[in-house]
Amino acid sequence: MPFSIEAQKRPEGTKPNALRRDGKIPATLYGHNGAESIHLVVDAKAAGFLVRDAAPNKSVVEVSIPELSWNGKTVMREVQTHPWKGSLYHISFFAQKG
Repeated sequence: MPFSIEAQKRPEGTKPNALRRDGKIPATLYGHNGAESIHLVVDAKAAGFLVRDAAPNKSVVEVSIPELSWNGKTVMREVQTHPWKGSLYHISFFAQKG
């Protein structure tokens, strides 16, 4: 079962808690352009379904960033949740080579 999610580039200076209130989850993509990383935001509902169904460090996730014209296979490396609420806080993706 292929997994995919669409992301947008995170606006400079936005606060993570403000993003979460607006229904977005902060995310980071590592290795999409060598050692470079990029800060992203993903829709909270889509991220919730992804985290529920995909296994961290195992599942391949197709990430698309339309405004950067980037689309590639990644591995969902880390999923952070709020300590006692259990709500999604942050997702890290690592781009795969090739």
